[in-house]
Amino acid sequence: MPIVVVVGGQWGDEGKGRIVDLLARKARVVARYSAGNNAGHTIVNERGEFKLHLVPAGIFYPEKTCVIGNGVAVDPEVLLGEIDALESRGIDTSRLILSDRAQVIMPWHKRLDQLDEEMRGDAAIGTTGKGVGPCFIDKVARRGIRVGDLLQADDLTGCITTTLAYHNRVITGVYGGAPITFEECFDVYRNYGIRLRSHVGDVQAVVLDAHRRGEYVLLEGAQGSLLDLDHGTYPYVTSSVPSSSSSGAALGVGIGPTDIQRVVGVFKSYSTRVGNGPFPTELHDETADAIRDHGKENGRGEYGTTTGRPRRIGWLDAVAAKYSVRMNGLSALALTRLDVLDNLPSIKICTAYELDGQIIETLPSRESVLNRITPIYEELPGWQSPTTDVRNFDDLPVQAQAFIRRVETLLGCPVDLISVGPEREQAIIVNPIF
Repeated sequence: MPIVVVVGGQWGDEGKGRIVDLLARKARVVARYSAGNNAGHTIVNERGEFKLHLVPAGIFYPEKTCVIGNGVAVDPEVLLGEIDALESRGIDTSRLILSDRAQVIMPWHKRLDQLDEEMRGDAAIGTTGKGVGPCFIDKVARRGIRVGDLLQADDLTGCITTTLAYHNRVITGVYGGAPITFEECFDVYRNYGIRLRSHVGDVQAVVLDAHRRGEYVLLEGAQGSLLDLDHGTYPYVTSSVPSSSSSGAALGVGIGPTDIQRVVGVFKSYSTRVGNGPFPTELHDETADAIRDHGKENGRGEYGTTTGRPRRIGWLDAVAAKYSVRMNGLSALALTRLDVLDNLPSIKICTAYELDGQIIETLPSRESVLNRITPIYEELPGWQSPTTDVRNFDDLPVQAQAFIRRVETLLGCPVDLISVGPEREQAIIVNPIF
């Protein structure tokens, strides 16, 4: 049976959690492979609405095993808070497994994240301030603390003593901040280790054992491919590898890239971005306001799951999206929030860029160039008809069908799944993913 990866194709917030929640019905194992609690999923099901930042979206199916891979930066306080919140609402979390190789976000990571953003001033990246970037810096610098280190008091003592001394010199000497004491770290994180012990395990073995038994495995990405550290709109990117490129998904749970059979890219029917950085198709008009506030009265508007910040809004950028398709080797597309466009008289898709009088059809790598390009649009008629109750592609308004077919042509990849609302059942399955 295949291992399927679900990745975000844009700048995050594409609705991956909603797609993973739907696909998890047929999967035996659902694994989160990257990022940290700087990303979030909103899930709506028969139990209500849930906002998750670390726990995989498959947790709502009691027979599924959910794992958090070694590629994730874990804030134990956040993870335990999610576990407690889920349990309080009757969700069983006993089948949640956390890799002992996952990096741990420590207090100095959060402090450094915030101090660095303050020092950057107008050039700030726009991070969430959750400490994820500094945590991954420590990982690469080989001074990170891993989940397994929380389980033994002696190991934790040595890790904190060595690493804290270094970071206090940076906090006080570079940023002029207040130092962090050993006492405010050790007892708290030692208790985190005690509470998490029952969840810690060998994630690689869990994933591969399920795969070898012929069971479906779903690898759940976080954030979006255009925020990828290597391939995104650098330097306004995240500190991890949210795409499936560079074998990011496989590395994040400890398997080989040849074990992955399908990669599904999730795209909104338009574009959004949170934080700073280039955004070629960004809108600053009434259309942007209408899209951002669509469903706001029901808590569904375009506001960040993690930060609550209003998302920047733009038309679908087919140039950037096609770049994402190639980067990830996508085999299928999941198009979300089609219903948000229901009331618009016309819809635009960016099909190319104009730069210094020249037409380009690829995504530039440099920020200075990205800030100078002008999007070239193709305008399609809107359908001005509700789609939230549609469950078959042929029942969509003909203009909506034409929009989807045009997306397929521009991106060179089939749309196999369409989301027309936040509820689990509000989906059109064009071709089964599993």
